[in-house]
Parts: sequence; structure tokens; C-alpha cells
Amino acid sequence: MAENEIENYYERFMDLLKRIKETDAEYTLAFFEFAKQAEKPGALSTKEKELISVALSVAAQCIPCIAFHVKNAIKEGATKKEIYEAGFVAGLMGGGPAIAYLRYLVDACDQFGAK
Repeated sequence: MAENEIENYYERFMDLLKRIKETDAEYTLAFFEFAKQAEKPGALSTKEKELISVALSVAAQCIPCIAFHVKNAIKEGATKKEIYEAGFVAGLMGGGPAIAYLRYLVDACDQFGAK
């Protein structure tokens, strides 16, 4: 994998959102508000919700999603071990194809500096 490939997936996703916002700001703002409400602390912390999103991203085999949620999980204080374990649960539920996508999770942890 290229040295910054995961970071490139992240940047391309953020660019996509920016371009959509230029075309339809209301759609983008509604999406961000929806995400904000879903990820705000409640019975689960934002970190826990990001770890769930990491697992769902691996299970869905979505590389931009993996990049986005691993970066956010790290920002919320998740450790490399916690992120890996979220990915392992995805492997349990998603089988071999999800396990193959752990490659991107590992790369995201490395490229985004998970400790």
C-alpha cells in the first residue's frame, strides 16, 4: 500500500463532502447535523460510538469509512488496541471479507498515529 493511501482516502472523502456542499448546502448540513446527533455523548461516549463506527466500516468494507472513523476514534482517545479489537468484532460478524479489510484498519492506525 502506498505510504499515505489511507490519508488520501480520507482527504478524497472530505473533498467529496465539500463539493456536494457547493451543489447542495442544505443536504450537507443536514447530513452533518444527523451525524452530530448520532455521535454525541449519551449512554455511550463519542469514543465508544466511533469504535462502533470503525467496526461497521470494516464489516461494510468501506475504505473511506475506515479512514474517517479510525481518525475520529483516535481524536476521541481510542488506542490502537481498542481500534484493532473493534475491527476483530467486525471480522467475527463479517467473516473472511471483513477480515481482509483489517489491512486498511491497520494502515489507518499507522498513518494517523494511533498509540
